[in-house]
Amino acid sequence: MDKVRAKKHLGQHFLTDENIAKKIADTLTLEGYKTVLEIGPGMGVLTKYLLEKPLTTYVIEIDTESVTYLQNHYLKLSNRILSYDFLKYDVRQIFKEEPFAIIGNFPYNISSQIVFRTLEMRDQIPEFSGMFQKEVAERICEKPGTKAYGILSVLTQAFYDAEYLFTVSEKVFNPPPKVKSGVLRLRRKENYQLPCDEKLFFNVVKTAFNQRRKTLRNSLKTFNLPEVLREDTIFGKRPEQLSVQDFISLTQSIATALSTEN
Repeated sequence: MDKVRAKKHLGQHFLTDENIAKKIADTLTLEGYKTVLEIGPGMGVLTKYLLEKPLTTYVIEIDTESVTYLQNHYLKLSNRILSYDFLKYDVRQIFKEEPFAIIGNFPYNISSQIVFRTLEMRDQIPEFSGMFQKEVAERICEKPGTKAYGILSVLTQAFYDAEYLFTVSEKVFNPPPKVKSGVLRLRRKENYQLPCDEKLFFNVVKTAFNQRRKTLRNSLKTFNLPEVLREDTIFGKRPEQLSVQDFISLTQSIATALSTEN
């Protein structure tokens, strides 16, 4: 097999520019881990540069045609090709408790889900690097006060420092997507345990942004908060006006109010 055909239902757009592939591989700092997992390697344009690094490289690929191609062309990978869906497979079966980085040219249709899955496993993932649809990459790295700032921005930046690195033209893919791409890097914060109830934090952030045009006083009504708390000035703001620290403080206040009520 000389080539893998791109499958629309898998959101496949194969990167054809070797320089960009190497540039993405070089975004890894190699700090705090000795293993990297590449998601959706396709025909291995990025994989070959990962294999040159002082890392143990694993790849996870849902497309069986791509798996066969990798087995035939990348003998160095040996038994480190995982033929699974990253969103459904428990990678701890492979990595146990060991830390590992994630990298990839991510299928745009599941890229946000890949980030959320990474957040679930943040204890083991000190670094995350890869290519997204440009507007999604920008959204993840966005700061408060803009329309692009949202759930992905707050939840990611609560645990990772997010850095937008560079933009990639649609012309360097086969088939070319209809949008530009953006490469980002996430580096886990030194103190990535939140000083509040993390489950409640996620709930507050998602509830607030699900009605982002409303002030928090209206969007968080479902929490049945006492009137005295809802008079706080923060409740007169819209969610995009709040920093990650603001959301942490808000969650702490809500937790205190709910425990007092009970």
